[in-house]
Amino acid sequence: MSTCQENIQRADVFQDQSVIVSVIIPSYNTAKYISKAIKSALDQTLQEIEVIVVDDVSQDNSLETIRQFNDARLKLFINQKNLGVGGARNRALSEAQGKWIAVLDADDWYSPNRLERLVEVATEKNADLIADDLYLIDDGTTIPWGTLIGKHQESINSVQKIEAADFVNTDIPGKKGLHLGFTKPLFRRDFLVKHHIQYDETLKVTQDFWFDMECFAHGANYYLVPEPYYYYLSRQNSGIYTDKIRRLEDECRAIANFFLYQNYLQNNPDVLAAIQEKDRQTRRWLKYYRFIEPLKKGDLRNCLAAIDFDWAFWTFMISKIYESIPRRLASIFFEQEENHLKFLFKN
Repeated sequence: MSTCQENIQRADVFQDQSVIVSVIIPSYNTAKYISKAIKSALDQTLQEIEVIVVDDVSQDNSLETIRQFNDARLKLFINQKNLGVGGARNRALSEAQGKWIAVLDADDWYSPNRLERLVEVATEKNADLIADDLYLIDDGTTIPWGTLIGKHQESINSVQKIEAADFVNTDIPGKKGLHLGFTKPLFRRDFLVKHHIQYDETLKVTQDFWFDMECFAHGANYYLVPEPYYYYLSRQNSGIYTDKIRRLEDECRAIANFFLYQNYLQNNPDVLAAIQEKDRQTRRWLKYYRFIEPLKKGDLRNCLAAIDFDWAFWTFMISKIYESIPRRLASIFFEQEENHLKFLFKN
């Protein structure tokens, strides 16, 4: 019989001081993958952990898969209605007891020493967030085709403190950058509790980036370990393949919300400039895709409706169409590389 602790309603329990890391895993129809994710968490060299899985009303056999584990450190919570990734993570945060919060998506997994290594560095640096490099893997394969840092040919040889402005500048649409918003940091739990930081449940695929930004807005110290310990699986029906227009609309709304941190932005003009540039580029790409996507489908009505008669719109449009021609031709011969390009939201 499984010793997985299962809870349908919130259980009021005392704080377990022995838990160093709470690994939180949102689960929705990931029966094919979640066993590997849970096992990688339970098999960590750091044993003082709890693994909190929140099932978000899965319709497959995810629950049966989770219940097969025989480990008291695994705790299962079952949502009564679908809340999305952000809602499931927030439920897990409310149940967590560890000093650190580690996020793990149900289709990803950890190297065995990931948590031990990151907690060690975080303690040494007095970090509030500590992230590592990512191994990048295509669904159906077992060997990574690269890493997040390596893909961008960055040279990072030691632990680096990441400033908020640099973090934003790595994640501007259409521009080269590390896209550090894809990383899965460990978070100091008392920092999150003190500042009432939660995931934005209205965002579909950009929750990680804006969760990190809210931490920055409250003065978080963020460090990056340039060693890959997190295996990031790309699959066709995951969030990174979501509709481009929806993603950019979410980004515009999230940026507008972040402008509400007026005092923080006024005191950090470099961050303000980076956010303003991200806003400009995001809106520019949104206009582009509102025109291009209907055009691809032969939907002339919505295509024409998206036309902006501003000269900057047409300059950008023509330049992007021109730039896309060699890439489209290359994709005919290098289909695998084209799939890799999809990992990061590019043009």
